[in-house]
Amino acid sequence: MFLEKYDTIIVGAGHAGCEAAAASANMGCTTLLVTMSLQNIAQMSCNPAMGGIAKGQIVREIDALGGYSGIVSDKTAVQFKMLNKSKGPAMWSPRVQSDRMRFSEEWRLMLERTPNLDFYQEMVKGLLIIDNKIEGVVTSLGIEIKAKTVVLTNGTFLNGLIHIGEKQFGGGRAGESAAYGITEDLIKAGFESGRMKTGTPPRVDGRSLDYTKMREEAGDTMPDKFSYSDETKPLTHQKLCHMTYTSNEVHNILREGFDRSPMFNGRIKSLGPRYCPSIEDKINRFADKERHQLFVEPEGWNTVEVYVNGFSTSLPEDIQFKALRSVEGFEKVKFFRPGYAIEYDYFPPTQLKHTLETKLVEGLYFAGQINGTTGYEEAASQGLMAGINAALKVKDAQPLILRRDEAYIGVLIDDLITKGTEEPYRMFTSRAEYRTLLRQDNADFRLTAKSHEIGLASTKRLVRMEHKFNESEKMVSFFKETSVTQEEANPILIEKDSSPMAQSDKMFKVFSRPQIDLEDILKFEKVQQYIQDNELDKEIIEQAEIQVKYSGYIEKERNNAEKLIRLEDIKIPDNFDYYKIKSMSIEAKQKLSAIRPVTISQASRISGVSPSDVSVLLIYMGR
Repeated sequence: MFLEKYDTIIVGAGHAGCEAAAASANMGCTTLLVTMSLQNIAQMSCNPAMGGIAKGQIVREIDALGGYSGIVSDKTAVQFKMLNKSKGPAMWSPRVQSDRMRFSEEWRLMLERTPNLDFYQEMVKGLLIIDNKIEGVVTSLGIEIKAKTVVLTNGTFLNGLIHIGEKQFGGGRAGESAAYGITEDLIKAGFESGRMKTGTPPRVDGRSLDYTKMREEAGDTMPDKFSYSDETKPLTHQKLCHMTYTSNEVHNILREGFDRSPMFNGRIKSLGPRYCPSIEDKINRFADKERHQLFVEPEGWNTVEVYVNGFSTSLPEDIQFKALRSVEGFEKVKFFRPGYAIEYDYFPPTQLKHTLETKLVEGLYFAGQINGTTGYEEAASQGLMAGINAALKVKDAQPLILRRDEAYIGVLIDDLITKGTEEPYRMFTSRAEYRTLLRQDNADFRLTAKSHEIGLASTKRLVRMEHKFNESEKMVSFFKETSVTQEEANPILIEKDSSPMAQSDKMFKVFSRPQIDLEDILKFEKVQQYIQDNELDKEIIEQAEIQVKYSGYIEKERNNAEKLIRLEDIKIPDNFDYYKIKSMSIEAKQKLSAIRPVTISQASRISGVSPSDVSVLLIYMGR
């Protein structure tokens, strides 16, 4: 039934588990994916969408590293939008509305086509830990499966408890049972655990809605895609989403149920996501607001099921129904199922190394909501990195750790490991110091070579990335070397309220002007001829545009990042005794001893460690 011993066992088949399994198997490791339900692989438990602000950048990074999320998202998208297009390219964030059923199906099909990957449907109820080293897992039937490494990606299933009004029952998500036993084994091994909460809105019957009363939300007229590979194509037709609003009447109905709400009557004690609050939390915290947006999102191409984004709730089902019927366009709404909140166990991520391996048990990795994060993209990226590092450990190779200036994934993991989290962690562009470097358009430049080096990204991917990089660099050189006369340029400059030229100048300087965009530059015959002669595609042209228009910002951030890297290069010994440094604050000694930073740079980011503490540490280490 099983191999005698697997290289890696992945527990859980959500977004983190699927990416971990794909990475480990594609790197040549014998891998077993264990899940309670093979029918629900990569289930979109909450909204049927991938990407968004900062999250879209993460999906691009997963794709650049050889993960599957970008490809699956492209193949199952029903709508594509590039968010923040009115801002600079550091803020551009791709997002797709997905077909929920197709998304799960496509993930399963891709995993089934992946060599070295076995599947098993059963609950894992325990861990085999001997002398602080992982040896495998134990299933609910008492079967012991041995492995060199284990990745836990249990999502909301660890002792999961679902709340709807006064009702509560065990479950990992609607219709599925919770997982028991793993938390207890981890606590026995010395781990610290906590509880978190998340929620989801009602699902409704689209046939019962009046879309004429709502605002249409269309996708991009020229849709892009997530994956850098040529395995997927942009959408040729898209589904509409819609938007409507709550009202004071809706808020008053919701308030009627506050005394029966588990969030307000004390039954839920754990913290929910700050940046994705429930509707009752929103009207309580923002009492001055007369209305809140609700996005009405289709669940797929061929289903009438609709997701009511913005109406996450754990209020009693009768209150949910009554309140939604007071929303414009929802007067005759029919429910598929009510919204609910779910509480689950998580393990503070300061107990992990940057590889996502636990500090207490060798060969055991955590990824996803078990680390206190929220969101498919955050989970998937952690799963990918845990799968990669588990495989590298099996091969006795150097781990892959991404720095903060190399990837949003690097920022995410460093934040978790260094700062920890007491509420569900969500990625934002503002969390990254170097977001001009970490754009969605250049994730392949940043990461594909690294992934190819460890045997994950294909040679075809690498060659494609190198072609794009070389051609965009050549195009930037063309702009720097090619002159344009005032006769050619001034009509365009005057039309765009930019000062006319008194003499010929390099095209790079013209293009650098804030008023001039790509559309203007493409009007020059020399540019049109260059593109035609070199058969350049849209991706290369846009990359060259960004390199020209934002060269100053990019250079400045690169210089700042290099200063940080110098501190990253100063390693701290594993067994360093901070208590022997007399001139360091007590708080710093406690935090540094608990978190055990790997570098001076990581130490400097720990809450409670002051710049003077870092200076003392540098001096003590002979710098």
